[in-house]
Amino acid sequence: MSIPYAAAPAPLLDFAVDAAQIEAIRASDWPAWAEAHASNLRVLAGAVDFRGQAGRILLAPATDGRVERVLFGLGDKPNPLLFGTLGANLPAGDYRLGGGARDISPTLIAIAWALGAYGFARYKPRTRPIPRLVAPEGADRAEACCLAEASYLVRDLVNTPANEMGPEALHAIAESVAQACGAAFTAIVGDKLIAENYPLIHAVGRASGEAPRLLHLSWGAADAPRVTLVGKGITFDTGGLDIKPSAGMRLMKKDMGGAAHALALGQIIMQSGLPVRLDVYLAVAENSISANAFRPGDIYKSRKGLTVEIDNTDAEGRLVLADALARAGEDNPDLLINFATLTGAARTALGPDMPPLYTDDDALAADLEAAAKEQFDPLWRMPLWDAYEPDIESSIADLKNAGDGGMAGSIAAALFLRRFIKAKAWVHFDIFAWAPKERPARPAGGEAQTLRACWAVLKKRYPKTASN
Repeated sequence: MSIPYAAAPAPLLDFAVDAAQIEAIRASDWPAWAEAHASNLRVLAGAVDFRGQAGRILLAPATDGRVERVLFGLGDKPNPLLFGTLGANLPAGDYRLGGGARDISPTLIAIAWALGAYGFARYKPRTRPIPRLVAPEGADRAEACCLAEASYLVRDLVNTPANEMGPEALHAIAESVAQACGAAFTAIVGDKLIAENYPLIHAVGRASGEAPRLLHLSWGAADAPRVTLVGKGITFDTGGLDIKPSAGMRLMKKDMGGAAHALALGQIIMQSGLPVRLDVYLAVAENSISANAFRPGDIYKSRKGLTVEIDNTDAEGRLVLADALARAGEDNPDLLINFATLTGAARTALGPDMPPLYTDDDALAADLEAAAKEQFDPLWRMPLWDAYEPDIESSIADLKNAGDGGMAGSIAAALFLRRFIKAKAWVHFDIFAWAPKERPARPAGGEAQTLRACWAVLKKRYPKTASN
């Protein structure tokens, strides 16, 4: 079996000879900039109506036909992610940033360039080489590369179709990341899930031709603060016996996006040497249909001991997470983060670009919200509304896996997960992991969300010191 993911280096350089200069220009600065530069540039800009508009690119050629200079518009409210437009659209070659990017994080510029340069080429080769950027002055190139490569990992895993990204392939990739980062790796597969008390993961995945599994990566000093990441890894979701309509099933290769995010954030933590004791749990299964598929009305006892009535087999993600979260809580981590492409209701509420977060920890929420703004990595806190707790209660079991009436679906799912949490601090991200259309630094297709915000908070909470 081939492994569809191999880490690609971000297109960022320490140095390059003869790199073409990029002039980033705010719209408000354009008149003064144009007046101060050669008339041929003004004429060229006028011919294409370049006035520093956000995302506009103007190539100024040298006499030999090479790109001598690039004019790049920042608009009136400069956003570092705009620089992803350059990574996506400039001709092959080496470039360096000149003036005009004041008050914009050079590290974010480098990240945005790399994110824009990404292309999923497993099935259709790229038609042109990738342009490369000399890391801007003051940028942390190592961090930019680490974050970009983690985003590439998420995108590659989510973009790969389910015929080549089933439970076995995701298992192989998680193990390869563990080996590359020096982490211990274990897997509980198939009927061993029953023997070791993971009944919900087993129930969801038992109808597939590839066995369900719980994957575990562990890394770091035993006495360091414990950070645990948990990801939903449904490699394809038919909806089970409550089968999805064809339109709803079309993108379900991305339903392992939570596992992709947990693995990618774990990779960042390990590559960066964060002084924590890291655990990554990936609950991996395919929600298929066969004679032994789990059914509406079935009742299972979870790892935690709570009984769960299956109200809807298409609410399977919270089931596999329940067992994984219960296992994670047995170590009472200092911080528990879970990622899941959990509900369409989250998309109805906030759209594809802004994942909701759920937590009872106000300080953690404030840190994440501040980091999201600083990193241009949007998210939005939603309430764990206790008044909706009765909606997930069953008359014949402790819980049911879907709320009442189809309303507040994302909140109901978060409340269900909370029943399985034991940690000093916990946050749940209900992500989409997909970009429906191309935007700067974000090609259409699989997408990493909340990684930069989470990493900023982790660095702040667990700083490196001389002693570690």
